[in-house]
Amino acid sequence: MFTKTDLLTFQKRLYAIVTESEAENRTTRASRGTVTLDQQSVGRLSRMDALQQQAMAKATHARRQAQVQRARAALLRIDDGEFGYCLECGEEIARKRLGHDPSLALCITCARG
Repeated sequence: MFTKTDLLTFQKRLYAIVTESEAENRTTRASRGTVTLDQQSVGRLSRMDALQQQAMAKATHARRQAQVQRARAALLRIDDGEFGYCLECGEEIARKRLGHDPSLALCITCARG
């Protein structure tokens, strides 16, 4: 299905996804921490805003972690010679679909349900 050059290209993209996501998670660690505010100088709306920002940072972190897991799983599929095949039905995943996101594990039919 894919040439060695194709697989190397996908590998590079997947490693880049892992590297970038992990770097972003490190730089945003503080924004996910406990919200501590001086009750005397910060109003109720500011506290709510800080808590909302923290929740958004945690949700973004969770999305990045899931993305890293999908990319690592795709790298394992490349190593195992299973990359490009749907995990549910075993059919080939469209090249254009993998070109958009090389971490995808399902063909379009199975992804739709």
